[in-house]
Amino acid sequence: MRKKVTVVGAGNVGATAAMRVAEKELADVVLIDILEGVPAGKALDLMEAAPVEKHDSRVTGVTGDYSEARDSDIVIITAGIARRPGMSRDDLLTTNMKIVGSVVQEIASVAPGAVLIIVSNPLDAMCHVAYDTSGFSKTKVIGMAGVLDSARFRAFIAMELGVSVENVHAFVLGGHGDTMVPLPRYSTVAGIPITELLPGDRIESIVQRTRQGGAEIVGLLKTGSAFYAPASSAVQMAEAILKDKKMILPCAAYLQGEYGINDLFIGVPVKLGAQGIEEIIEITLTAEEEKALKDSAAAVEGLVDDMKRLKNAGE
Repeated sequence: MRKKVTVVGAGNVGATAAMRVAEKELADVVLIDILEGVPAGKALDLMEAAPVEKHDSRVTGVTGDYSEARDSDIVIITAGIARRPGMSRDDLLTTNMKIVGSVVQEIASVAPGAVLIIVSNPLDAMCHVAYDTSGFSKTKVIGMAGVLDSARFRAFIAMELGVSVENVHAFVLGGHGDTMVPLPRYSTVAGIPITELLPGDRIESIVQRTRQGGAEIVGLLKTGSAFYAPASSAVQMAEAILKDKKMILPCAAYLQGEYGINDLFIGVPVKLGAQGIEEIIEITLTAEEEKALKDSAAAVEGLVDDMKRLKNAGE
């Protein structure tokens, strides 16, 4: 029996993720959305591309019918709204809490063995919603943030040095946002630390560009936000799990004492395999890096506290 990946949300990120999963022949794909006809239309379009792209993955699109997601191996959740002009952070949190919570409730009933990959924003906070709602093991709820942020960091390093992106390895820890923690000491080109290849001011410039990576694309697009790189990042995580690759990637994971952080989803290096998160990798940080990670964790904790406040206010 072939693997099954369900993607919830048929917007740009979700549809692109579905395309990448199918074209890599990782699994059959179910695309779910609330918009009538949209997931079915995009799924059919992807199926019509299959003869050209030479894959036999089956892509199905449904509107609001979670029975098609039954026994999925992985569920990639991209559902939610983007923050609109005039919308407060509380409004965004309240809306996406409800959306992600309702999606996860449906998924948990039909695919209790699935690994959840959360892409919805605010990312770290939505991981908490998924974890609390699903009742799944902490190893089965994973946030896609560090892979994307690290990919951006790697891309900028490769651009700066004029080298292949395949030679570049980099880590970004922490929450998905302005407080993320790129780690130049652990970032290398063909094994050579970038601190040996670039002056400090250029590294700092790349670090800042990485932190603003999403905002830079939003500024260029004017309407909409990044979707190719986020989709690719989620699919890399899915591939590591489906193929039991034991790949070490930076992901939002639920920490219980690691890095001195408790009961919080935050981006750290993890080993991804068939069981989801199979190990949290603790690396040695300098005092400055450790402080930056704690500051990032505090920002995430603030979001989680806001969600609790909003939930209590709504009850």
